[in-house]
Amino acid sequence: MAKKTVASLQTGGGKNHTRVIKMVKSPKSGAYAFKEEIVTNDEVNGWFKS
Repeated sequence: MAKKTVASLQTGGGKNHTRVIKMVKSPKSGAYAFKEEIVTNDEVNGWFKS
């Protein structure tokens, strides 16, 4: 499934998007989880700060 996502992003206008993954600690259990999104290249730094 990831191959389809990458392939579809590289065709057309998808070259200005980036897949970002951030590790987030749960305040309730203390366990770590991964948050993943596809954002534009301009919003990458802001996404990591939030």
